[in-house]
Amino acid sequence: MFFFGLGKLFYSIILVINAITILSEDRFLARIGWGRTQQTDPSFGVSYDGSSVKAKTINLISSVRTVMRVPLIVINTMVIVYELILG
Repeated sequence: MFFFGLGKLFYSIILVINAITILSEDRFLARIGWGRTQQTDPSFGVSYDGSSVKAKTINLISSVRTVMRVPLIVINTMVIVYELILG
């Protein structure tokens, strides 16, 4: 019973990390003003606030996309094999 809950939590975490990783910065994030270019190149008279929640979220998304790309390939492959064998 205890492991059943942890399995669902593990799947949920993997799905959220997958969703963050596949977000396209050009097609989605830049359109809503969450692109990296809007934060690093402020216009004239506007200062960059790196301590805001929005800036920290943008940095988190970028970091997850950079760091988790290769490990997610391995983790997703292991989950697929596990589901195919043990269902």
